[in-house]
Amino acid sequence: MTQAQSPNSKSTCDGLTHVADQLLHVARLVHGTSTDPSLTPAQWTALRYFNSANRFSRTPSAFSQFHATTRGTASQTVKSLIGMGLLERHVNKADARSALIEVTAAGQQKLAHDPLADLSRCIAALPDDQRKVFAATLAKVSDALAQMRAAPTFGNCGDCGHCDTTNAGGTYCRCTHSILSEGEMTSLCVDFAAAPRMP
Repeated sequence: MTQAQSPNSKSTCDGLTHVADQLLHVARLVHGTSTDPSLTPAQWTALRYFNSANRFSRTPSAFSQFHATTRGTASQTVKSLIGMGLLERHVNKADARSALIEVTAAGQQKLAHDPLADLSRCIAALPDDQRKVFAATLAKVSDALAQMRAAPTFGNCGDCGHCDTTNAGGTYCRCTHSILSEGEMTSLCVDFAAAPRMP
């Protein structure tokens, strides 16, 4: 035993490993017992992502960062969903080097049967105070792991430090130099930077 270790360090670590494994097991349950196994977990993730990402983040490259995978793997996932008619590719007027990906009407119908909905209902069933603590705790764990792995942290425009709500002409994004629509305030963004928390 090293000097830095305590007699209870192993049991504490084992307990935390069990908690981490429970999180992974919940993820397995979402798709492993789904009533609609027509899509792989990666395909479901992509469909959800492009449905909730803002106009600056609906690219295969941004999805690869969100899904923590290679660009090649992300592109194959996107290509498969385009082949199924669930996604479609558009010209990106802001950047000719990349394409914008949009969810089709068929993709929206597929999302109506998203297996993640059951998990959302389980979370919604928690008492209000527990649900808020649970959400805040998961966000902290996600942020900490992203920093540890040098991975980008995704979030909503409304919680982003780039977001300027003092502009009389509408909410302004200092990163993209654009006015944001009301719907984009709750959208995922690849350029997200957490706003400083009030003391």
